[in-house]
Amino acid sequence: MRAKPPDPRTQAKKAALNALKKAKRMADKGGIELSDWEGEFLGSVAQRIETYGRAFGDPEKGGAGQALSVNQTIKLKEITAKAKGERKPMQRGKGFARRGRQPEPEAAEEAED
Repeated sequence: MRAKPPDPRTQAKKAALNALKKAKRMADKGGIELSDWEGEFLGSVAQRIETYGRAFGDPEKGGAGQALSVNQTIKLKEITAKAKGERKPMQRGKGFARRGRQPEPEAAEEAED
């Protein structure tokens, strides 16, 4: 007699809970301080997965067999990258300046006045 194939929803639920726990553990182990929002996100998503089997209600936000929506998955990856220390701090942009062009000397002289 064959064993039943594993339920994809149960597998997705278990994988999502493990990923949430891993992100929290990595942040604690690495000494990375998660923001209040990130900590609340991890806790609330885990609670919804344990209660309902998935963390989102609208079926258009994720696959039928998925426990996390697309945006929740992206945010979890960002938190995991932060916990690993891979996230670079944001750099200040250079605005709308054109690349490869030097400012005209006249504009620099007017700015000095």
